[in-house]
Amino acid sequence: MRPITRMTSADLPPPDSNLRCPHCGSSVPFGQRYCPECGVDLLLAADLIFRQRLSEVLAPPPASPSSAEELVPRLGDALIHEGLLTPEQLERALAAQSEAAARGVPRRLGEVLLEQGLLSVGDLDRVVARQIAQLQRALQAANLTLEERVRERTGELTRAFERLSELNQLKANFVANISHELRTPLAHIVGYVELFCDQALGPLTPDQAKAMEVMQRASQRLQVLIEDLIQFAGVSQGAMSLQLSAAAPADLVQEAYEKMSAHAGPGAAAVEREIAEDLPPVRVDHQKIVWVLTQLLDNAVKFTRPPGRVTIRAARHTTFVRFEVTDTGIGIPQARLGEIFEPFHQLDGSANRRYAGTGLGLALARQIIEAHGAHLDVRSQEGVGSVFGFELPADAPGAGPSPEQAGQPAASRSTST
Repeated sequence: MRPITRMTSADLPPPDSNLRCPHCGSSVPFGQRYCPECGVDLLLAADLIFRQRLSEVLAPPPASPSSAEELVPRLGDALIHEGLLTPEQLERALAAQSEAAARGVPRRLGEVLLEQGLLSVGDLDRVVARQIAQLQRALQAANLTLEERVRERTGELTRAFERLSELNQLKANFVANISHELRTPLAHIVGYVELFCDQALGPLTPDQAKAMEVMQRASQRLQVLIEDLIQFAGVSQGAMSLQLSAAAPADLVQEAYEKMSAHAGPGAAAVEREIAEDLPPVRVDHQKIVWVLTQLLDNAVKFTRPPGRVTIRAARHTTFVRFEVTDTGIGIPQARLGEIFEPFHQLDGSANRRYAGTGLGLALARQIIEAHGAHLDVRSQEGVGSVFGFELPADAPGAGPSPEQAGQPAASRSTST
């Protein structure tokens, strides 16, 4: 039998004070076993609610009680402690209780003690009331402990969020500054490479011309990466501004195709275009949507080796125009689809990875599409290929600004990101 904590008069409520029923909240006179309003067994109700509250504590300290029994003695132990029952009498009562349960007639210990004449009703109710009072005080203490723990953890999370925001801002500032610093010398490199390729500074041998073509593609690729960094830094530091106008889907697809082809390089997978006839115009930021389509094409070509195929489509879908880029490349594992939209993250993060890149393209593409009120979706199967797509509403002739554009200039829209 485990040791019993001795109660003193300070542990008990005043005799004229009332308790609250833990089930219905009504007032219960001191010494009452059952609630006069709902009739619930006060000891059982308090025990159940207390256990429920304890389970809500995320990380109780090791020294804290984990059950009602650790906070309040069991009824038999309390009766022995009060001198109302001997250990031998308790054993007989427990044996009788077990026998009744075996016959399919469960009995409460208090009922058995009353039937055997070992305890009076008044003594039983007095001990039960004291246990209920202890449970209520323990419940209040547990609530205070829980509230304090929630306050502490909320403060920790707030400080962690503020620190994370500071780090994100520092990262965005660094990316913006370094990108602008890289842009200036790169502009000189690109300019002189183009002059050499055009042989404006003198004739080139065939080998020199081929080398300059390689340098030109590499410098253009580097220029694209730097522009991605600058664009990402701008989005991270504030709002994305959209210059909306009506655009023909075929023009968007064609321009993206030409941009991708300009730096695709030899040996790249072939790209097919499938554009439905009589497509309505869409109201978009022309430059940004072309950038998204170019990015999707670049990714598809990068991860598709010949004789694999890459297809860009534009088709009517109810009142929307759907754009899709499909490839037969390496595909993406289902469990990792969510990672592809994380900034600066690549599925292959090793130093000697096969496919280069900053890991910003898809993150920026999704932000641009969401700024247009659309969603960039992806379907992929590892070893089979991927499909990236989004839908833009058709631009109805003569239609006014959409509800989300209300109050904005007709030619532009600023969307917080």
